[in-house]
Amino acid sequence: MGEILDGAVSTARAHWRTVLGISLAVAVMIQLVSTVATGIWMRDNSGLQALETKAEPTRDDVLDAFSGTFSALGVELLASLIGTVIATAMLTVVVSRAVLGRPVSIGDAWRDSRPQLARLLGLTLLVGLIVSGAVALGLLPGILLGAAGSELASVGIALLGGLVGAVAAVWLWVRYCLSAPALMLERQGVFAALRRSAKLVRNSWWRIFGIQLLTTVLVFMIAMIIQLPASFLAPVLGGDGIESFMTGGVADITWTYLIIVGIGAVLASTITLPISAGVTALLYMDQRIRREALDLELARAAEVPGYERHTDGTAPGN
Repeated sequence: MGEILDGAVSTARAHWRTVLGISLAVAVMIQLVSTVATGIWMRDNSGLQALETKAEPTRDDVLDAFSGTFSALGVELLASLIGTVIATAMLTVVVSRAVLGRPVSIGDAWRDSRPQLARLLGLTLLVGLIVSGAVALGLLPGILLGAAGSELASVGIALLGGLVGAVAAVWLWVRYCLSAPALMLERQGVFAALRRSAKLVRNSWWRIFGIQLLTTVLVFMIAMIIQLPASFLAPVLGGDGIESFMTGGVADITWTYLIIVGIGAVLASTITLPISAGVTALLYMDQRIRREALDLELARAAEVPGYERHTDGTAPGN
């Protein structure tokens, strides 16, 4: 775990212009779209204001509130999906070059990753559908029982099924977590990348799960620490002072509030995107080193003395 994290951080430090340039550009793009969408659909939303202030909001109030919320959420998710795909693709290329000790610019990373972006987008959507589908299948029996009129049994079955579905979703997520670097670095297709990830994860599921879980927790903590000052200042500066921070709701959202929160989110994403992408790429390489002696191929590609391939095709020592 320590070596994987150190590798991700060392890559970001050694190629900080490229890494931070990519993550900052993607973070700004995502947050700009999210801020505008939130401002359009959530700010001054009469339905949301009615839910906060009225004891008995009308049906139209509820519909307006949900319409605005889901519209903004849909745009934010789409922007996050596209931005994450671009960042993952380009940062994976940067890490692969860094392993060989070769310099890489933003232009190099974009040229190498651009042909695979459509496939990576499809892969990301497919993995998301597989993981969410596992949870949905677990909840389905309880939902069907509820629709049939057995309310008490449906609650218990839904809870049990949801737990089983969540466990299956985590198992599938780890099984396919190395598919993105496999697609990018081996130029695999979507389904071939899924099979490749499953092969690399086999017999190492718990190790990869532990590293990915700890990385997720670490990234979440870093993001929260970075965003905390903005979360405190936004309602104070964008509302009516400290009272707004203590009692502010959706009805108090202003453009100033959204911009300050957005700045905090951009800073957090700029720092955390290289860590999460770097860890996944290095885990992929680590598994290939353990199973396929990728370190020898990397040493030859980096032209390390003593690892040259002989003219008869054999490696040194063979």
